[in-house]
Amino acid sequence: MTAAAPAPDRAELSRQIREWFAEAGRDLPWRHDDFGAWGILVSEIMLQQTPVVRVIPRLEQWLERWPTPAALAASAPGDAVRAWERLGYPRRALNLHAAATAIAEQHDNVVPEDVPTLLALPGIGDYTARAVAAFAYGHRHPVVDTNVRRVIARAVDGVGEAGPPSTKRDLAAMELLLPEERAAAQATNAAVMELGAIVCTAKKPLCEQCPVRDLCAWRTAGYPAYEGKKQVVQKKFEGSDRQVRGLILAELRASDIPVTAAEIEQVWADAAQRERALAGLLKDGLAVAEGSGYVLP
Repeated sequence: MTAAAPAPDRAELSRQIREWFAEAGRDLPWRHDDFGAWGILVSEIMLQQTPVVRVIPRLEQWLERWPTPAALAASAPGDAVRAWERLGYPRRALNLHAAATAIAEQHDNVVPEDVPTLLALPGIGDYTARAVAAFAYGHRHPVVDTNVRRVIARAVDGVGEAGPPSTKRDLAAMELLLPEERAAAQATNAAVMELGAIVCTAKKPLCEQCPVRDLCAWRTAGYPAYEGKKQVVQKKFEGSDRQVRGLILAELRASDIPVTAAEIEQVWADAAQRERALAGLLKDGLAVAEGSGYVLP
């Protein structure tokens, strides 16, 4: 077994990643100073499990149609689901509509800036609350996603994979990389995410292009194979209940009148799986029974 490399100087690691990010970071809409807290909230929810390239055009259309929380709240939840189109995990559209309604009614149409108040909004979890507080308002909070966890696992801990997530452990690890100064902490959060997204990738890391390759504990140790617990791998999409749900939702989005049970039967041949998917959509509030058919909420 290869001996573990000592952990690098975290302050220096953080500094070098920030310097690289200032030169190499992608020019993304939500990184512009004038993007606003509402745009950042929408983008963070859209970016969960959806690639950047698919989010950008949908985000622009969304914010053009609904430039404020109150504008979205004034529309039906089904309008949000329809506009979500093929971003995946459409429950997020309902969560965003519910959060917008709460912001409009309880916070004078202004996205809250502190984590506890953000967490009190419907459908907003710990990651999104911290991301909005840090990126929209500049508060000093560790923000951890899959990319951040992978960079810390490799560069600091010297292992090839992050293993199963642990909120307490992961936030503590990122906290150790954050400078005390708020602007530098905000930049560090974004920079470490970016490094994991475009350089320290899961399957084919670009180690020779990495700005901290000389500090990376995993590289120093000779890239030892990962021997810890594995994350649960998501089931294949093809043939899954998720695929069937998406097909049914596509029918509902495309129709201005209730979609009949007979029409839904044409979507998927396996009756048991089709009924299970439809029942799940009804339970999640993504579909509503109306007369002899089904519509968006």
